[in-house]
Amino acid sequence: LGVGALVQRVQDAGRQLLLRLWQGALQLALLMLLLTLLLWVAAFLYGSFYYSYMPTPSYSAPVHFFYRCVRCDSAICSFPRANISLLQDGQKQVMTYGQPYRISLHLDMPESPANQNLGMFMVKMSCYSHGGKVISTSARSTCCITASSSLLQSVGTLLFSPLLLTGVTEQKQVVTIELFSAYRENAYLPTVGVVVELQSQRVQIYSAVLLVHAHFTGIRYVLYQFPGLSALLGVASNFGFLSLLILLSSAQFSWRRFVSAPVHTHTHTHLYGLTEMESISGDENVPDAQSTDEQGTGSAGQGSEVETTSSVSEETPCDVNVEETDAAVFCSSPPRPEEVNCIIS
Repeated sequence: LGVGALVQRVQDAGRQLLLRLWQGALQLALLMLLLTLLLWVAAFLYGSFYYSYMPTPSYSAPVHFFYRCVRCDSAICSFPRANISLLQDGQKQVMTYGQPYRISLHLDMPESPANQNLGMFMVKMSCYSHGGKVISTSARSTCCITASSSLLQSVGTLLFSPLLLTGVTEQKQVVTIELFSAYRENAYLPTVGVVVELQSQRVQIYSAVLLVHAHFTGIRYVLYQFPGLSALLGVASNFGFLSLLILLSSAQFSWRRFVSAPVHTHTHTHLYGLTEMESISGDENVPDAQSTDEQGTGSAGQGSEVETTSSVSEETPCDVNVEETDAAVFCSSPPRPEEVNCIIS
């Protein structure tokens, strides 16, 4: 019998241990799920903020020039011009209101005799809004390719001849013209496109690219220059804020449940044969037998003060159940076991 009881106790302890382990694993899984959800929400909030707050850092568009000639054999033609749209996918504006931008033109120019003899020429750019209304105009003078002597050109061609023959490199130079150093968008007249004009009839170019680069300051500078650190701090801040919000909500819910919990009333049972009786208003002693006889005689004469009179036998005890009320309750033992007088005042 002792061995069976011991085995039963061991089995019960094992069941309780397994139940506790299962509950702990379930709580741990729920906690990990909650933390993962909070992490995803924090990352989503930071991504939404970054996407809405940070403008496009840079935008580049190819420039395709066109010109007109009076006759096919005419050496004098119009200035090369190009129309570039500043709308991404034809809808979204590239530049943001209040953000300064640096706008420059990159020209790939061959090292030809025509460009070497070209000298300086003007580059003009006009920004326009919807309907073709010109908003701003800029004109910059620039020089063509960097001049070099014929001897240096011959030596360079000889040294780079393998690369030139294989097409790895070309005899060209990149000329950069800064047209706007701090261009700001107009909120009422947004820029949708620009017109670039090279005011030279004999300029030769391979290709051209218009580059729009945002000049960030303040928080945008930190977000752009340190994206990893900014993302880490942003996600951690959002995660901490969400965790604190959930903890405060849980604490408030628990406090409401604690406050709204029902209050249980206590019932005092008075048995026949006790020498001291409890009073709701305080601890009071029951008068002695002589005073009880006098009070019992007096109370028998005054029927208005007697609330209840119970007659019981000696074998049956007198049980008086009195619930907590605002009134003072006085119970006294009768001189005879046949009666119990309870006076409620």
